[in-house]
Amino acid sequence: MCRSIKPLFNFDPPATEEEIRGAAVQFVRKLSGFAKPSKVNERAFNHAVDEVAAAARRLLGSLVTNAEPRDRLVEAERARARIIRRFGGGGAPGEPQPAMNPPGT
Repeated sequence: MCRSIKPLFNFDPPATEEEIRGAAVQFVRKLSGFAKPSKVNERAFNHAVDEVAAAARRLLGSLVTNAEPRDRLVEAERARARIIRRFGGGGAPGEPQPAMNPPGT
C-alpha cells in the first residue's frame, strides 16, 4: 500500500475534498508509475484522478460503522510518535523539534 495514502473513513471532522483528491492522485501515481504525467498522458491521468476521487467519495459516503469517530489530533500525535520511534528525534540534542501540522489544519 502507498504509505502516503492515509485512511479517510470515520474521522471527526470528516475527510475533506482536498484529502480525498490527494489520495486519488497518490493512487493514480502508484498505478501509472508517473509522479507527473507527460503532456500526452495528462488528460488520461487527470481523468483517472477524477474517477478515483468520485469512487472514494461514494465509498466514504456508503460505509457504516458503530465505532466512535477518530479524532484527527489524536491520530496525528500517534503518527508523530511512530515517526520518532522509526526514525529517531532528529535535530541536535536539546534542540526543540519542529511542529508537525495534523491533517486538515
